[in-house]
Amino acid sequence: MKYFVEFVVSSLVKHAEEVEVAVVEKPDSIAYLVRLNQFDIGRVIGKNGRTISAIRSLCHAATPRGGRPALVEIVEHR
Repeated sequence: MKYFVEFVVSSLVKHAEEVEVAVVEKPDSIAYLVRLNQFDIGRVIGKNGRTISAIRSLCHAATPRGGRPALVEIVEHR
């Protein structure tokens, strides 16, 4: 799933080489923290959050039945 999130986000941004996805496993979920260039955050969030919502929906659909839910969060790259 990490590579899927990285592929989708890299396809949307101008600075694809700066996209990093970190995985944080929690007992009840798996969080994918996406680090981006500050100028690309708006592209990934999209108008009214539609793009990030679509990415989250795709991750939710790819989660196996009964598995831990996948959370996608955006973190500003520093």
